[in-house]
Amino acid sequence: MRILLLGAGGFIGRHIEAELLRHGHGVSAVVRRSDGREVRHIAIDLATARDEAVWRPHLAGVDIVINAAGVLSGPDMDAVHVDAPRALYAACAAAGVKRVVLISAISARPDVDTDYSRSKLRGEETLKASPVAWTILRPSLVYGDGSYGGTSLLRGMAGLPWFVPVPGDGGFAFSPIHVRDLARAVRLACEESRFAGQVLEPSGPETLALRDLLARYRHWLGFGHARFRSVPMPMMHVLGRLGDLFGAGPIASNSVRQMIAGNVGDGAAFAAVIGFQPRSLDSALRDRPAQVQDRWHARLFFLAPLATAVLLALWLVSALLGLLYGAAETRAAVQGLGMPEAWARPLQIAGSLIDLGLAVLLLADRRARWSTLAQLLVVLGYTAVIGIALPRLWLDPLGPLMKNVPILVLILMRGAIAVRR
Repeated sequence: MRILLLGAGGFIGRHIEAELLRHGHGVSAVVRRSDGREVRHIAIDLATARDEAVWRPHLAGVDIVINAAGVLSGPDMDAVHVDAPRALYAACAAAGVKRVVLISAISARPDVDTDYSRSKLRGEETLKASPVAWTILRPSLVYGDGSYGGTSLLRGMAGLPWFVPVPGDGGFAFSPIHVRDLARAVRLACEESRFAGQVLEPSGPETLALRDLLARYRHWLGFGHARFRSVPMPMMHVLGRLGDLFGAGPIASNSVRQMIAGNVGDGAAFAAVIGFQPRSLDSALRDRPAQVQDRWHARLFFLAPLATAVLLALWLVSALLGLLYGAAETRAAVQGLGMPEAWARPLQIAGSLIDLGLAVLLLADRRARWSTLAQLLVVLGYTAVIGIALPRLWLDPLGPLMKNVPILVLILMRGAIAVRR
């Protein structure tokens, strides 16, 4: 079959793509930006693809459309879950597409009051109201050999030293399913017409409390016995709001609300309907022993936002102190360079504005590309100029210039681990 796959760049989408290719299906992958993989790429930003005309050229000869696109938060949720799919489904009906398979969420229920769940549910209703045949899958927590999103957070929590923090009493329940089992279920849903008009809840064979999940992951990583410490739920909500504010935190408000809402499915019922038994978490961890990269990822998970916070504080404090107390140092540097003293005040202000601009760029540049380059250039520039103007600082016991070396390393490390996809 010829299949158009939305969300092909995501954690779930990539595994669905691999499963389809393994079984001989032709795949056209819709991604926000091309990443050089061999399959046919179609670069479409779903946040703006709200017109049927955007989709018509890509549906010729397509048998099945899989919509695995989704965002957990942000202003584009309805555009990605509802508006762009509405245009796509209308184009599918006109093009004779046999069926649309939608990857929704187990929390897409009227009783779950989060904007993500409401948006996902509206996306389901949009598909059901369209003229095209459909199948909807609502998976529980999806994990894999790698990790992304919620499973990355689980690994990060399990990898913390000394103790493992758990929200509340740690009793929030999940029915985790391996991403390869989910991908297999999606393929079967595409291949077998008996799934048309059905809503399935892909779930693993066991339901585990959050404490159990964390204990299993910690044991798998080889970090020893888990010592749990409860984090009060009001504090979890505060941390979620901080994650919303900075956009790069390890948690966000929606992830906290989704955890509370419940992620339990009936694994036995799903296995009976789909025709195979998904693997358990224990068997999946047993069959894929942890590697050093897994341990690194777990240990670095919380260090990535911490590095961002430290660098943000560095540039903000540097901007403020440079503006308020940097006059004497700026005059000394100007004299050391043989420049007119009248340049001291403008250069002092310019330095503070540059530092402030870097702080803003750190917050805005989620992929850490331009902010990494800009910070490196500024730190190297500051070091070179001050080192020439005031060479004595190289031998200063407090190391005002030598400290730039570890700062450069921190900037490089943050740039290397900031992207989580």
